[in-house]
Amino acid sequence: MRAQGLRLVQHWVPDLRDPKVLAEIRREAALMAQHPEDEIINDWIEVVYDWDSWK
Repeated sequence: MRAQGLRLVQHWVPDLRDPKVLAEIRREAALMAQHPEDEIINDWIEVVYDWDSWK
């Protein structure tokens, strides 16, 4: 792969098997849902995202 101009990069990501990590994600999502502009942001996402790309 290096010969093709690529390099190895290691990324650390949250371990979704850890109940503490899941609890924190749920806590943060609940806080974001309470944001005063949440509905406006969701409406904007609906307009700009290409949902057909998931098909």
